[in-house]
Amino acid sequence: MVDLSVNLAGVTMKNPIIPASGTFGYGREFAEWYDLDILGSFSWKGTTAQPRTGNSQPRIAEAPAGMLNAVGLQNPGIDAVIAEEVPNIARIFHGPVIANIGGFSLEEYAENCRKLEDVVQAAILEVNISCPNVHAGGKNFGSDPESAAAVTRAVKAVTKKPVFLKLSPNVTDIAGIARACADAGADGLCLINTLLGMRIGLKDRRPVLANRTGGLSGPAVFPVALRMVWDVYEAVGKDLPIIGCGGVSSARDAIEMMLAGASAVEVGAANLRDPYACKKIIEDLPAVCEELGIDKISDLTGGAHDD
Repeated sequence: MVDLSVNLAGVTMKNPIIPASGTFGYGREFAEWYDLDILGSFSWKGTTAQPRTGNSQPRIAEAPAGMLNAVGLQNPGIDAVIAEEVPNIARIFHGPVIANIGGFSLEEYAENCRKLEDVVQAAILEVNISCPNVHAGGKNFGSDPESAAAVTRAVKAVTKKPVFLKLSPNVTDIAGIARACADAGADGLCLINTLLGMRIGLKDRRPVLANRTGGLSGPAVFPVALRMVWDVYEAVGKDLPIIGCGGVSSARDAIEMMLAGASAVEVGAANLRDPYACKKIIEDLPAVCEELGIDKISDLTGGAHDD
């Protein structure tokens, strides 16, 4: 029997498959389709200090082999999530949960994470540094090493939980940003977030998205995500676990991502196309592992790199 268990900074999961933030809500809708306890974990919807209604419509657009979204971090706010969503999560999922946290200032990131310190089921804090820094003219926290390190230090100062920084691919040197997070005390990394893109309507000659640009996800981004996971593993993978994310749609994709350096894998846009996507990947993993002669899936991490 194949051992599918993995460990992320001391958090043990029964398998490496995690629905990605923004594609799984807080689990409510998917719990109506299947037993969520089959999952290794899930990353809840990006949560900020205050409730957010998100961007104007339209905020979803089709793209070849993927989709664009400009939802805008719509969420009920951290206090409502703790009061209302966390108790429901405890009823529908009994494993460790990854809490995805956004923020528009260092203080907001820190305060959001501090409030989760006593939320037992939130086992890992996944800090999204693709948010714009309101004190730096809207420049994203994840766009340069200094800002990424500052968020890391601010969050690590208020929590004992493992902190994973979710990195943006819209940068020149993602490995440099990963190293900065590692040096600042990060316990792990998650990559990639969506790639910046847009569509234009041919008849009205206007951007399709009200926000003009949005984040590209889906199978189209898989080779980019794979390359970035490879680069980050080369930079810090011996020291920090990596959650690979971007275009994963099958068990074979998940294994490929782990060979590139991931210890676990998040599945995003595939959930929006097929609500059973993660369930199918988990069910397919043992057979694919047996076909490839894999007895313990955690042994795959970084397996494509030279020793």
